[in-house]
Amino acid sequence: MSTIFRPLEMARSLLSACLAEGDTAVDATAGNGRDTVFLARLVGASGKVWAFDIQQQALANTARMLELEKLSNRVTLVGSGHENLAHYVGDNLGAAMFNLGYLPGGDHSIITRPSTTLIALEIALKNLRPGGMATLIIYSGHTGGKEEEDTLLNYAAYLDQSKFTVLHYRMFNQVNEPPSLLAIEKLATI
Repeated sequence: MSTIFRPLEMARSLLSACLAEGDTAVDATAGNGRDTVFLARLVGASGKVWAFDIQQQALANTARMLELEKLSNRVTLVGSGHENLAHYVGDNLGAAMFNLGYLPGGDHSIITRPSTTLIALEIALKNLRPGGMATLIIYSGHTGGKEEEDTLLNYAAYLDQSKFTVLHYRMFNQVNEPPSLLAIEKLATI
């Protein structure tokens, strides 16, 4: 077993330290439901998860996973793009988790886009409670992925350090452009 976390493992480790029973979290890209289930477990029975996806297949996959894990009552599935977060989620958000790119096992031509992802990230950061965190798993190896990565890294590089701490975590010696993690924590001192 490796002692170095892969980007998704690192994101989950960071969010496990950030979220608690009763918190509200967002899965900005529900996909096949694994991150939604992870977040639903962290927020507990008194917490709430909002899971967004534009693809019906993703929402169905997520609903199935939640049902199997008996976590459906903690999650609201939203058939809308993550750029519409503000219509659903208020302030005091504990975490927002993004797993960008395309739906594994789905139509690879349907991908997350830099413009809508940036809007969603800005909304999430505005609504994070002090000590809350946004994590973004960025896949740069597909068409449009590098542009999305560049857009997000450029945005994050200029966030006010008195309000946010930003981490970019990636594997350097891996082939096929492995994903990286962008983690942004809202400081508790603001």
